[in-house]
Amino acid sequence: MSEQAPVGGTIRVADLPEADQEFIRTELRRNTPLHHLLALEIVEIGERHAIISMPVREEAFNSTANLHGGAIATLIDVAAGTAAARGSNFKRGEQSLVTADLHVRYLGRPHGDVVHAHAEVIKVGRQLVIVECRVKDPEDRIVATADFSMMIVPQRQPLRPMDGARPHDPDL
Repeated sequence: MSEQAPVGGTIRVADLPEADQEFIRTELRRNTPLHHLLALEIVEIGERHAIISMPVREEAFNSTANLHGGAIATLIDVAAGTAAARGSNFKRGEQSLVTADLHVRYLGRPHGDVVHAHAEVIKVGRQLVIVECRVKDPEDRIVATADFSMMIVPQRQPLRPMDGARPHDPDL
């Protein structure tokens, strides 16, 4: 990213230069076809939080043309994992981050064409990071809430090598 991007504090992607926005968009979707299919985008990253968006569109629908619970769970997993990576003692290149537990409560259908997952780190232990997450629609209605925990574990090799995959990347 360019030298204009802040190193600490909160980074609001929309406030970055276009080249940096495109880099962040590409990195989130690189080598993760599901992130690309769901068109996930980083909106904001703070020292202990992350906001990720997902459009409400056909690729994320279930057989009754409603937003699929698995798509919402994936959105939560990515937002909470991003917050955990940023808000913990995770050492990139030495450790991996893996989801240990995810409990989602689905509370309603979204109104509008996008949902946002707001994830915040609640507690950081030596290995376990606890995150709470709320998924909201553009009317600020809560669509889902989640409790999430992520484990910091020794570096892991991928199950299947992929072109361009780097073994030091977090498992988000």
